Amino acid sequence: MKFRAKINDVGCLNHFTRVVNTITKLTKTCVVRFTPDNIFFVLSGKVTNGGVSMWCELLQVNFFDEYQLEGLSADANEICLEVSPENLSRALKTAQNAKFVKIKLTKKHCPCLTLAAELPSLSSFSRTVTHDIPVDIIPRRLWHDFKEPIMPDFDVSIYLPPLKTMKSVVDRMKNLSNYLVVEANHSGEMNLKIETDLVSVTTHFKDLGHPPWGDGTSQTASQRRDVEAMAHARVDIRKIQQFLMGQQVNPSKSMCTFSRRFYPKRLAQ
Repeated sequence: MKFRAKINDVGCLNHFTRVVNTITKLTKTCVVRFTPDNIFFVLSGKVTNGGVSMWCELLQVNFFDEYQLEGLSADANEICLEVSPENLSRALKTAQNAKFVKIKLTKKHCPCLTLAAELPSLSSFSRTVTHDIPVDIIPRRLWHDFKEPIMPDFDVSIYLPPLKTMKSVVDRMKNLSNYLVVEANHSGEMNLKIETDLVSVTTHFKDLGHPPWGDGTSQTASQRRDVEAMAHARVDIRKIQQFLMGQQVNPSKSMCTFSRRFYPKRLAQ
């Protein structure tokens, strides 16, 4: 297996660094899949047990000026590695003003992703900083655990309010409860709720809009009958806060989908 890549553009380097920094806030370890066209950061936690799953897909041509990959074989031309994103983030921080950054798969005392950054110098001699980031190579028999997840059928899909605004609300609510109820409907309404024996607090958002999902065949019959019915989920508020604190890529839009049955307002009254 061989992998080597090179980033010359400072803007691409900074963007790649922000992506890695965001992932660092979400998990201590993740799997990186290198394919001829893409780089994937994958975390396949058991959501049913309170874990977090993550799928991050990057087109390599958007970041790398040079990109060479030789996988296990012609029919399995990819490489899967388990890596600490924090170690990768630390290495990238030293390369923010670099003339270029090279990343390659090496074998030192163990398999490593070696990152070499050539830094600007006032003298005629170049300065190169090298980081060896230990990784574990994922055997091919386990690759099926790190394929793109299938989007489940959902009841509601809605755009989130500005993440900074949402973070401000969640930061205030965390002192009241360990759990947050998030609910939304097809009228573009979304609520963040705290409900305890002592206090009930709700923040309302309106006119959020909905992502375009093709011909809309994912909608259920109940959705079409009552656009004001609320789909809801009760989540650990620390998980929501962790997601909001980790955002460093400044997305223009973020979306949220609910895959539970509706929770009709008329039954809650």
